[in-house]
Amino acid sequence: MSRYSFSNNSKRNMEGINPLCIKVLNRAIQITKIDFGVPSDGGVRTAERQHELFLDKKSKCDGYDKKSQHQSGNAFDVYAYVDGKASWDMEHLSMVANAILQAASEIGVPLTWGGLWVNFVDAPHFQLYFRD
Repeated sequence: MSRYSFSNNSKRNMEGINPLCIKVLNRAIQITKIDFGVPSDGGVRTAERQHELFLDKKSKCDGYDKKSQHQSGNAFDVYAYVDGKASWDMEHLSMVANAILQAASEIGVPLTWGGLWVNFVDAPHFQLYFRD
């Protein structure tokens, strides 16, 4: 039995996410060495909400001309949960990413982590990887 499980808020925030991503998240929470969850903007987003995040400089995608994978349900964000509070510290997120990427590999889901991106690091972000 896993030490960790998703809160009701994280479960609600995962609603509408691609079932493959849900499968990865559910496996990752079983094997993680550090607790984590999905924040309120971490799942599916409307174009309007995506645009707000763009205007707040929290996303490179404006929701209209440049859509986010969050809008299609093919992306999710996470936070680490350490000492009773949310953490976006790279050390903590790297530990969470370890579990998520391991789970994706086990299940055979092509997933990319924003923490490994070269031009723009987005450590809380994961998305399905589709080859063109």
